[in-house]
Amino acid sequence: MLTRMASRPIAPGDIVAAKFRIDHLLGEGGMGVVFGAHHLTLNERVAIKVLRPEATSEPEAVARFLREARAAVRIKGEHVARVLDVGALDDGTPYMAMEYLEGADLATVVERQGRLPVAATIDYVMQASEALAEAHALGIVHRDVKPSNLFLTKRVDGTPCVKVLDFGISKVTNLAEGPEFSMTQTQAVLGSPQYMAPEQMRSSRRVDARTDIWSLGTIVHELLTGEPPFSAQTMTELCAMILQDPAPSLRARRSDVPHALDAIVARCLEKDPSRRPASVLELAQQLAPFGTGIAHAAAARIVGVDRHVGVSGPRLQSQASTPALASSSLTQGPAGGFWRSRRVTLVASVSAALVVAIGVISLSLTRLRGRTRVEPVPVTDVALGTPSATASATTLASATANAPALAEEVANAADAGLVAETPAPSGKAVVTKKPGVRPLATSSAASKASGAAPPPPTPPERPAPVPAATASSRYD
Repeated sequence: MLTRMASRPIAPGDIVAAKFRIDHLLGEGGMGVVFGAHHLTLNERVAIKVLRPEATSEPEAVARFLREARAAVRIKGEHVARVLDVGALDDGTPYMAMEYLEGADLATVVERQGRLPVAATIDYVMQASEALAEAHALGIVHRDVKPSNLFLTKRVDGTPCVKVLDFGISKVTNLAEGPEFSMTQTQAVLGSPQYMAPEQMRSSRRVDARTDIWSLGTIVHELLTGEPPFSAQTMTELCAMILQDPAPSLRARRSDVPHALDAIVARCLEKDPSRRPASVLELAQQLAPFGTGIAHAAAARIVGVDRHVGVSGPRLQSQASTPALASSSLTQGPAGGFWRSRRVTLVASVSAALVVAIGVISLSLTRLRGRTRVEPVPVTDVALGTPSATASATTLASATANAPALAEEVANAADAGLVAETPAPSGKAVVTKKPGVRPLATSSAASKASGAAPPPPTPPERPAPVPAATASSRYD
């Protein structure tokens, strides 16, 4: 039986799910409590998060708890705390086992160290942006991005690593996940007011990725100046400032901040979402130059996430130009264009094939006449993809137009005992006299020039009939 304290469902020394031993308290929130624990079987440290007893009776709170686990599991990058197990205590209180993180959240870091260097700030925010880029690509809007939900830890090699925590009030736009339970059926304001965008204050349901971009802008401002851009004594005053007042300048509070970075943060804090960076990818490309190699590596990974992670909804307009760029690289290409060179090659190939076909037809006609044979048109000078392809195409057009006359001329030459040579480039056959044979007729022009009548035609010699036995022996 688990020991229950006043506002905590478990206490140090308790065993959860027969495999987790609770060691100590790590932190508390309005709805949950987080303990350090030990996995008895794997001998590994873990963090156990459970709902407060008073929250277990609220279906909305339970739904948020389960949403956090599902969202964290779907994001595979290293900048989200891994969820290892989900279950329920003996009394039905849900729990979540997560990877154990050593370090501190960024709110604590600023409280201890004061204002952070520009490069370190950008490195941290870029890593958080990497997790948010993947979440947005999966149709998840965090809605509660703030310094206390960005946990700074270290990798095995000692380099800093930021983990995004608490997807409990995230908005899931993937229809496969179903409706957002009662949170989308109420007008409750969800989030931390100092880091909430104006549209989120008006309605927690009508938000998108640009709402998280507003929150990233407030985080950059706070890490660099030590205070959030908007602060007030009362909630009413704070909401009025966020909804109406212009965001304070970074350089007004810290003069060594570059002007360009000041302008980027100011754009993140625009009241109108359409005037902010349209995506985390766009924001990351602008912020990366102000960080170190860590920021540049994160920016490259964000580009990969944008290309490869499945998107549950339509992409923003800022990402719509990628297909066009890919298409133009194919149609333009080097050396005059990919498709233009393919067209030249295709014309040359077809030209060569048709010229050869005309030669074969001429040869067939001559053989049928039984007199002589026509040599096929040489195509040795047709080179695919070279300037001679143009000449081949011109020859093809001329030869195609004169094909009927060419065939008739070849036939007459065969009857006259003449040899039909290779067609000239003009498309006409070159006819020469066969040795030992007198031409049967001359051109009308020659007859008129000499004044003599044309000689009478001489009947052509007929070949001797082939004996049946001889003919059949060719196939025996």
